[in-house]
Amino acid sequence: MSPEIIVLLIFAGLFASIFLGYNTAFVLGGLSLIFGYAFIGPEVFGFFIVRLEGVMKNYDLLAVPLFLFMGVYMEKSGIAERLYSALYLLLGGLRGGLGVSTITICAIFAAATGVVGASEVTVGLIALPAMLSRNYNKSLACGAICAGGTLGILIPPSVLIVIYGPLAGISVGKLFLGTVFPGLLLAGLYIFYIAVRCYFRPEDGPPMSAAERSVPVRRKLFLLLTSVAPAALLILAVLGSIFFGIAAVTEAAAVGALSGMALAGLYGRLSFKLVGEACLQTLEITSMIMMIAVGASFFSTVFVALGGDDLIQELFTGLPFGKWGFLAGVNLLLILLGCVIDWIGIVFIMVPLLTPVAAAFGFDPVWFAVLVMVNLQISFLTPPFAYSIFYLRGIAPADVMTTEIYRGVIPFVGLQILALVLLVVYPEIVTYLPGLMIQ
Repeated sequence: MSPEIIVLLIFAGLFASIFLGYNTAFVLGGLSLIFGYAFIGPEVFGFFIVRLEGVMKNYDLLAVPLFLFMGVYMEKSGIAERLYSALYLLLGGLRGGLGVSTITICAIFAAATGVVGASEVTVGLIALPAMLSRNYNKSLACGAICAGGTLGILIPPSVLIVIYGPLAGISVGKLFLGTVFPGLLLAGLYIFYIAVRCYFRPEDGPPMSAAERSVPVRRKLFLLLTSVAPAALLILAVLGSIFFGIAAVTEAAAVGALSGMALAGLYGRLSFKLVGEACLQTLEITSMIMMIAVGASFFSTVFVALGGDDLIQELFTGLPFGKWGFLAGVNLLLILLGCVIDWIGIVFIMVPLLTPVAAAFGFDPVWFAVLVMVNLQISFLTPPFAYSIFYLRGIAPADVMTTEIYRGVIPFVGLQILALVLLVVYPEIVTYLPGLMIQ
């Protein structure tokens, strides 16, 4: 059987199994076992043992549970409530001020948790009732929360980056720095859209009444300082130690985990119950990620052994317009895959295949990786496999229709695509900070 037919059968089995709802880790592992044994033979089990050992010994992946552990404590510490209260008083008097506050707190919280679900659910539980009670347009309110929540996948310390780096052979520290400006760019575009829309359509985001804003300036500043400063110190401890070469990513993640516990204690939220919940939640998510990592490593081993990587390279290098045709094809492919496959599956399947081709075309590896990550952020808002929409649907009141959430995210998907174009036209947005990094 020709390599082309074998690769076609592998991908047909992969997508069919995922569409039928089977677990991604077991799909990857099962297909690897079937096609590996059928076309390579019993020696494929030796390959699997070597790859399993490689995953278990990957030091960078140790940062995954540490950042997840930090995120749980940031979610439970009460910082989100205090920060929203402060921004609510400072910006609530502006048209669309609560929407702007929502994006701002999502960006800060993304930098303190690194997990989309934690950011969106925590902020959504606070921001959505506040906006709806003040007659905000439901679609705008839902869209702002969904889009703001997706910043958690891009703004460091993102769990996606920790997984992506070892898969692509790229420094996780450089990826952290490379995503800072793109994350801020997206947050800025969201804020600009909300402000402009509500300026011309004040009924979509009416300002707070003067009575609600009548709080002493000293009180406002106190709330802002006591909510922003702790999160800022945690972010500085993690990213600063990496930027200045004081600590590697894994050690910085450990610092972040300890800092998260300290902040929970500072706000009086630290307890044995919280420690148990944090450990259990971290264990559950880490186990899922590592199972997919093992299955994907088996899959890539068999795929490469059967010549699939050469076929992928030939396919993309044969596209018209050279490297720009490849880049356009990759972006379109990732957007389409994001509609039907979760981001973890896309990362483990596609990154090992696309990274060597991008390197062959001479693309900067950090820049290309950030483009892929922005595409994966888009996948959180594109149905039917739109995690961000599902997260909000789970916490939204019954009078908020699912169709209103879908309508709300459409403008923000457009802004994400605009940001992607800007990163292609101005690659310095990505490459500037990594170029300053102290080795």
